[in-house]
Amino acid sequence: MTTVLVVLSVFVVLIAVLVGMSVRVLREYERAVVFRLGRLITLKGPGLVILVPAIDRMERVSLRTVTLKIPVQEVITRDNVPVKVTAVTYFRVVDADRSIVEVEDFLAATSQIAQTTLRSILGKAELDSLLSERERLNEDLQKVIDQQTEPWGVKVTTVEIKDVEIPANMQRAIARQAEAERERRAKIINADAEFQASAKLAEAAEVISRNPTTLQLRYLQTLHEIGSENNSTVVFPLPLDLVRPFMGGGVAATPAAEERVRPTGAFGHFATGSTAVNGGVGVNDRVSDREIGERLG
Repeated sequence: MTTVLVVLSVFVVLIAVLVGMSVRVLREYERAVVFRLGRLITLKGPGLVILVPAIDRMERVSLRTVTLKIPVQEVITRDNVPVKVTAVTYFRVVDADRSIVEVEDFLAATSQIAQTTLRSILGKAELDSLLSERERLNEDLQKVIDQQTEPWGVKVTTVEIKDVEIPANMQRAIARQAEAERERRAKIINADAEFQASAKLAEAAEVISRNPTTLQLRYLQTLHEIGSENNSTVVFPLPLDLVRPFMGGGVAATPAAEERVRPTGAFGHFATGSTAVNGGVGVNDRVSDREIGERLG
């Protein structure tokens, strides 16, 4: 009786071990790639999976999106600027069978492909493009990496450039360039404003010229603006019509009136302009210096 109980116990334990070896439970995002005697059979999962002990071998594959951080890559851009670039890749397995059969380790293979492609694509771009056209570069990286991982059953959904580290001297050069660009824009805006202001002033002058009263109103407005501030300036407006008659005596003489006074006769009389007296010289005649010398001699 004791022998029967021992045999029965061993049998029960053996059955339990075999059941434990043949039964697997897969989550919703997992699939089972099963090899039976070395040959690939139907993909199984999720849920309960029954395996033949000692005959079937199962590889568990996750279908969730994987976030893969690409290590820092030293890249020389097209314009010979050394930069350090870090990026991140998002991918997921779309064909569990090929991800196991076609490549030994799809995670490591995808990481290496992403690193080499990153150096290749960014090495063809200039520094300005690397800093300002990241969306285009991200799309190029995604397309190239996805084409290379597609035979493995891996779909690369997104590639993002995280950080671009440039040398300190290049950072100073970029800062100077940006400052010069801002100064150029400021000068253009200032010149455009002056041009528009001059056009408006010309229109205002044309309006004022048609109605002199508007000029007087402008005078009064200016006085009001000056008087509104706290200052000791006293302004007394005086119309130009009142002082114009008194400005006649101060008019500059004409060149004829400023002609040098010359002696005209033997007695030393003088005449200005075109008038001459004595010495046999007729009225409105001019006497040269040579003739004056001959007569005095």
